[in-house]
Amino acid sequence: MWETGKTSQIAIEMRRYNLAVLGISETHWTQAGQKRLATGEMLLYSGHEEDNAPHTQGVALMLSKVARNALVGRESHGSRIIKASFIKTKKKGITMNITQCYAPTNDRNDDIKDQFYKRLQSIIENSSLYITFIAYEKAFDSVDRRML
Repeated sequence: MWETGKTSQIAIEMRRYNLAVLGISETHWTQAGQKRLATGEMLLYSGHEEDNAPHTQGVALMLSKVARNALVGRESHGSRIIKASFIKTKKKGITMNITQCYAPTNDRNDDIKDQFYKRLQSIIENSSLYITFIAYEKAFDSVDRRML
């Protein structure tokens, strides 16, 4: 998604499937922030936070115009977790939290995996109503497929 034009392509597909919120992994963007697209969607992103960080990992949430208008907060948690909070109903104090995650692969160091899941657990425990997307597509890269 780091390449020019990828964001627009994703927004087109999001509208085509009539999605309000789309979780994206491997954005390869650095820092954390938000961008409003010319078509009205908003992209919330979170990547490596260090200066001169590599363009690896990264997560994002693309929001439709309706979701963008319901957005009440966002939290960036490094290059693997981003959370957005939305007004769920007109009742005061009720929000829905969506967390987009990109889990470390199974062959990564146990400390890295433990740190990721502890951070995720903490985010979930401190949220009211939540939806969590965890990208597991690469979690089993190091598994011998003959054993499955």
